[in-house]
Amino acid sequence: MKTLIVHAHPEPNSLNGSLTDLAVATLTGAGHQVQVSDLYAMDWKAVVDAADYGAAASNPLRVALDSGRAFRTGTLTPDVRAEQEKLLWADTVIFQFPLWWYTMPAILKGWVDRVFSYRFAYGVGEHSETKYGERFGEGTLAGRRALLSVTLGGPESHYSARGINGPIDDLLFPIQHGILYHPGLEVLPPFVLFGADRMSVEDYPDVAKAWRERLLTLETTDPVPYRRQNFGDYEIPSLHLKEGLETPGHSGFSLHRHA
Repeated sequence: MKTLIVHAHPEPNSLNGSLTDLAVATLTGAGHQVQVSDLYAMDWKAVVDAADYGAAASNPLRVALDSGRAFRTGTLTPDVRAEQEKLLWADTVIFQFPLWWYTMPAILKGWVDRVFSYRFAYGVGEHSETKYGERFGEGTLAGRRALLSVTLGGPESHYSARGINGPIDDLLFPIQHGILYHPGLEVLPPFVLFGADRMSVEDYPDVAKAWRERLLTLETTDPVPYRRQNFGDYEIPSLHLKEGLETPGHSGFSLHRHA
């Protein structure tokens, strides 16, 4: 297995740093190949601008079309091209980050904004009366798996169905479904550590054991059963879930998952 770890935490000695180091050691020890994109260590440029597209940039700037033109002509900046090549190399992508203000750190969102360019991660495939592009189960990154490894400061009860922050599955839906599943990645159930701010040194061995177990079962874990866009569950082109396909007890985001 070839794994890319995209790491987003500014402190190498943090819990996130330890989890990334443990992932590298565990996976390489099991005979797998690993690459790490440590975004803070790379001083990753987190903002999209005309400099990303060089001669392909228009005036005024049109991010989608210009990024697609730059991708097609091979003129995206070298840092972006390198990350796209890593994604195409990988069988599995692990995203290691703390949940800050209910989402990923800005540097990681900036990685997505720049690397998931038009014609690479979206805007691909046939658009017709029966198909609305290759996305949500199809696309450039189809056949690969993705896993979120996320640390949260609050206790698990805060992220439950009646918790004040809302269910963790709902908070992660825009990332898992909207960012990862959109270009075709199969999304594995996340590895979530609650109460990270209160975790002691004595707690870490149990965390490390659980993380190793998840890492060593990446190839056999069933992905989240999201519905595929072009395979009969949605009306085209409205992309509304067809009547009668609701899973009993499901509503909101969970409508877009099979039972």
